Amino acid sequence: MILFLTGNTFTDRPGCDDKSEMIPDNRLIDELRSVFPAPCRALYFSDGPDDFEFNDYITDDTRDGFEYSGFQFESFICVDGRNASQAEELIRQANFIILGGGHTPSQNCFFKDMGLADLLKSYDGVIWAISAGSMNCAETVYAAPEEDGEALDPDYKRFLTGLGFTKTTILPHYNYWKDKTLDGLNYINEIILPDSIGRTFYYIADGSYILVKDGMEELRGEAYIVRNGTIKQISANGDTVLL
Repeated sequence: MILFLTGNTFTDRPGCDDKSEMIPDNRLIDELRSVFPAPCRALYFSDGPDDFEFNDYITDDTRDGFEYSGFQFESFICVDGRNASQAEELIRQANFIILGGGHTPSQNCFFKDMGLADLLKSYDGVIWAISAGSMNCAETVYAAPEEDGEALDPDYKRFLTGLGFTKTTILPHYNYWKDKTLDGLNYINEIILPDSIGRTFYYIADGSYILVKDGMEELRGEAYIVRNGTIKQISANGDTVLL
């Protein structure tokens, strides 16, 4: 299995409303091109089983973003509540799996209900994870609060069991969240840092990613290590760090 853990794969396409293209930073496109299967049979796993209209929209938008950047597909199937019972057979036929973004705990629950970790044990193709999908690839997922009310909810579970593809706990969208507040709390100083006591997170900027290949994990681009209540930049755009 080759695994790409990205934050946001796409950026707005200049001059086009509601269209996107892949972020080219840190050799992301070149790295994918070197392992991209042909013909490519893709599955897109959504963050939840029930919102069919949105799932179809985001699946089509994701395919369009890849194709605009030069990647073509023989098939591109959304996996949600309509066909989750067929996931084992769909995975057997696929060689490129996309774990989409969205609400991390909702996706985590959907993956567990489907038994996705077991279904992917023998998968040897490429997995491309985006945002929540990247977070849910870890053994232990830090589902940082992201919606109103979650930071103050004592019953909100911040640590979940993930798919187990990596021991690295990833947080996406550093540049978006670094100056934000949630539920009246400074997002990084009052939510993320306290939750890092006794733990280690890797916070990546959009355009950065972690490549898991041949038993190695490489962090590419701007990233920060969050550990025991502190945050420190460990790499800049263009850098590579072996984890």
